[in-house]
Amino acid sequence: MNITNIINTMIGDLGFPIVVSLYLLIRLERKIENLSNVIAEQDSNKKG
Repeated sequence: MNITNIINTMIGDLGFPIVVSLYLLIRLERKIENLSNVIAEQDSNKKG
Protein backbone atom coordinates (compact mmCIF):
# COMPACT_ATOMS: atom_id res chain seq x y z
CA MET A 1 0.00 0.00 0.00
CA ASN A 2 1.54 3.31 -1.02
CA ILE A 3 1.12 6.71 0.60
CA THR A 4 -1.48 7.87 -1.93
CA ASN A 5 -3.77 4.96 -1.10
CA ILE A 6 -3.33 5.59 2.62
CA ILE A 7 -4.20 9.28 2.24
CA ASN A 8 -7.22 8.51 0.06
CA THR A 9 -8.44 5.96 2.60
CA MET A 10 -7.99 8.43 5.46
CA ILE A 11 -9.86 11.15 3.56
CA GLY A 12 -12.68 8.72 2.83
CA ASP A 13 -12.88 7.57 6.44
CA LEU A 14 -12.22 10.80 8.33
CA GLY A 15 -12.94 13.61 5.95
CA PHE A 16 -10.71 16.15 4.25
CA PRO A 17 -10.61 18.81 7.00
CA ILE A 18 -9.51 16.30 9.62
CA VAL A 19 -6.75 14.88 7.41
CA VAL A 20 -5.45 18.37 6.62
CA SER A 21 -5.55 19.30 10.31
CA LEU A 22 -3.57 16.19 11.26
CA TYR A 23 -0.99 16.92 8.57
CA LEU A 24 -0.55 20.50 9.75
CA LEU A 25 -0.30 19.45 13.40
CA ILE A 26 2.44 16.96 12.58
CA ARG A 27 4.40 19.60 10.67
CA LEU A 28 3.87 22.19 13.39
CA GLU A 29 5.04 19.75 16.06
CA ARG A 30 8.41 19.32 14.32
CA LYS A 31 8.88 23.06 14.00
CA ILE A 32 8.03 23.64 17.67
CA GLU A 33 10.46 20.92 18.69
CA ASN A 34 13.22 22.56 16.63
CA LEU A 35 12.47 25.95 18.16
CA SER A 36 12.56 24.46 21.66
CA ASN A 37 15.97 22.93 20.96
CA VAL A 38 17.33 26.24 19.68
CA ILE A 39 15.99 28.11 22.72
CA ALA A 40 17.50 25.54 25.09
CA GLU A 41 20.83 25.77 23.26
CA GLN A 42 20.86 29.57 23.47
CA ASP A 43 19.96 29.43 27.14
CA SER A 44 22.84 27.07 27.87
CA ASN A 45 25.21 29.30 25.86
CA LYS A 46 24.05 32.33 27.80
CA LYS A 47 24.78 30.65 31.16
CA GLY A 48 28.27 30.12 30.14
